[in-house]
This record gives sequence, structure tokens and C-alpha cells, in this order.
Amino acid sequence: MHDGFWQERWARDQIGFHLDQVNPYLQRHWPALEVPVGAQVLVPLCGKSLDLAWLAGQGYRVLGVELAEKAVANFFAEQGLQPQISRRGAFKVYRAGALELWCGDFFALRAEDVAECQALYDRAALIALPPEMRARYAAHLTAILPSGCRGLLITLDYLQSQMDGPPFAVGDDEVQGHFAAGWQVMTLQREDVLAGNWKFIRHELKALDEVVYRLDKRG
Repeated sequence: MHDGFWQERWARDQIGFHLDQVNPYLQRHWPALEVPVGAQVLVPLCGKSLDLAWLAGQGYRVLGVELAEKAVANFFAEQGLQPQISRRGAFKVYRAGALELWCGDFFALRAEDVAECQALYDRAALIALPPEMRARYAAHLTAILPSGCRGLLITLDYLQSQMDGPPFAVGDDEVQGHFAAGWQVMTLQREDVLAGNWKFIRHELKALDEVVYRLDKRG
């Protein structure tokens, strides 16, 4: 899967992965992380998610990373915000108040870029990537984020042979394989959501679970 795939999806507004509401798992589980108000939160492959605005509204500084500039521009326009635009290394940075969205390749992020991030939120990054890129993504997160970072990871678990991704199926064994060495991984919730997802029902899936994990970066 290449960068052009996602650029084309955004150009054609083929963004069925975008939610028109704040993710309920975020609202339910974030408070228990006890991330200090004012902390910076990294949101990889953030799109134009309403979760970004929710996190900022809770008093956090948000650092979103997104490849498609259309998604970044749309986010600020839909929030009624006029961002300042600058450059930082390989990224074009849109900033308004507590919100920073960095437009560019996630893998170009350096440890110094995220040194102030005390938290992580991944709803649609890991499951957007094919297997070989998922391993690289998890390794990069582990390499650049500081010790003590904590956050939420939300995945989908289904029989991959019954449907092509994205979003891809990422089972518990894979999550543990990617993160257990560098993070403490705790399953917070597993929810059967097949009945409410017609897009998956039409692929004749037999089961579809959303799974919420807590991640705590080891020292």
C-alpha cells in the first residue's frame, strides 16, 4: 500500500472510515488514563477526526499526523478555525490554539518531534495499514515516544479471509507481538459490533469485534 492510495481516497471523498461523532470508546476510557491536563497527545494518521477537537476540549495539546493535506485543511475549516501554517522538517504544520496537525509521512517523525507527548491515541492508524507496515508502525512508535507515555489503541478483529482491508483485522496476538516488548498492554473492552455495521455485513462476515487496549510505555 503506497501513499497515493490514501491521497486518492481523500481526493475522491472515499472516507467511510471517518466518524461523524466523537468515538465513544475514547470518551469512556480516556479519563481512566489520568493524563495530566495540558499534556500533549500524539494522534497518528488522524484524518479530520472529531476526536482531535474533543481531546483539545478536555484541555490537552493535540499533535495529529496526517498524510493527506485535504483532510487537515477540511478539519480546520469544519471546526471554524483559521490555522497558522509553517514548516517543521519534513512536515507542513497547521496550528490553531491547542491543535497542531502535521501534514506528511508519519515515518518521518523523530523522537525530538514527540518528546513532549505524554499520551497516544490510535483509533484508525494501526488498522489502516497492511501487515508489513503495521510492524514498522509499531516499532517506530516504540522508538520515538518517551518512557511513561500512555494511551488508547482501538482495533478491529474479524476473519481477514472474509474481507480485504483496509480496515484490516488486527487480532490480540498481533497486538501483543507488536507492543508487549516495549509497552504494558491491557485489554479494556471487546465489543461485538457486527449488527450495527452494514458495510461489514454485506461482506458476509460472521463476526466483527472492536477492541480497546490501554498502552503504557515501559522505561
